Amino acid sequence: MFKEFQEFISRGSVVDLAVGVIVGAAFNSLVSALTTYILNPLIGLIIGQIDLSDMKFQVLGANFLIGDFINALINFLIIMFVVFVIVKMMNKMRRDGSRSKFDKNGEEIPDPQTEYLQQIRDLLRYQQRNNNNRY
Repeated sequence: MFKEFQEFISRGSVVDLAVGVIVGAAFNSLVSALTTYILNPLIGLIIGQIDLSDMKFQVLGANFLIGDFINALINFLIIMFVVFVIVKMMNKMRRDGSRSKFDKNGEEIPDPQTEYLQQIRDLLRYQQRNNNNRY
């Protein structure tokens, strides 16, 4: 099931993009609800106001809705953190899933199994040459 999920994430089709947009919209509404109904009251308790979204100030008749801006900022930070974690996990899965590994200089590190098979091949060639030289 994990391998199937990994293949699903690795594909780049339009259907996957559509699913991502739908999940993203649902996640956005979930984060908005978390911010509005849970985090705002907690912050409001700390700073002494009941509803953070009502925070505003007025300058020359213009209303600056600081509370709404803080809500949007909290939503943005939560969503960006989750996107960061998802991208980090996908990069790790791609790195771990790839067969070829690279060293610090960017040169490919050969697969140990391939190295062993090449050594066996070379030994067999050496033995075959030595056996042909005897006769």
